[in-house]
Amino acid sequence: MSNSVSALNGASATGFATVRDMGLQGMITVRGDLSATAVKQALASALGGEMPGAGHINPSDSGHTAWMSPDELMVLVPYASADAKLAEITDGMGDTHHMAVNVSDARCMFAVSGDDALVREALAKLMPVDLSSAAFKPGQFRRSRMAQVPAAVWMAGPGEARIVCFRSVAQYVFDLLKGATAPGSEVRYMA
Repeated sequence: MSNSVSALNGASATGFATVRDMGLQGMITVRGDLSATAVKQALASALGGEMPGAGHINPSDSGHTAWMSPDELMVLVPYASADAKLAEITDGMGDTHHMAVNVSDARCMFAVSGDDALVREALAKLMPVDLSSAAFKPGQFRRSRMAQVPAAVWMAGPGEARIVCFRSVAQYVFDLLKGATAPGSEVRYMA
């Protein structure tokens, strides 16, 4: 039996900010009518948190729930508990029309950390999103493009961003982030 490893097996790079592979992360995609009582109750029961509003990510005792679209959420939990959380969510939904899938091994997560303004600038080089501190605050969540691939981003706190992308493009995204944080490439527009 093989051991599970993250997409880049813990790779990291340090420039004016640090980029690192976050390791194995449990991720569950949930699709359905997000306003349905059964959907809200199933998620609250499984995670102990509230449904996020549009464009937000909510932390809870068991993980995070991110709003992906009007009918889709991404649930982030510890990797080892993803199957159990998926079963809890599915059981809680009962007969309510939905789809819930463990996509942990199809996605990867990166962290970019350092000076808040410089982290935001590094990401702004790659994404058509207003990442200024006035427009993009911790708790907000965006799906967009990072150069040529889809990605999602949020600020985990001051000076730390998290990025989720498909595992198949992990090396590409890591290289983009590494280039965007290369020493001497600071723009200092947001500083």
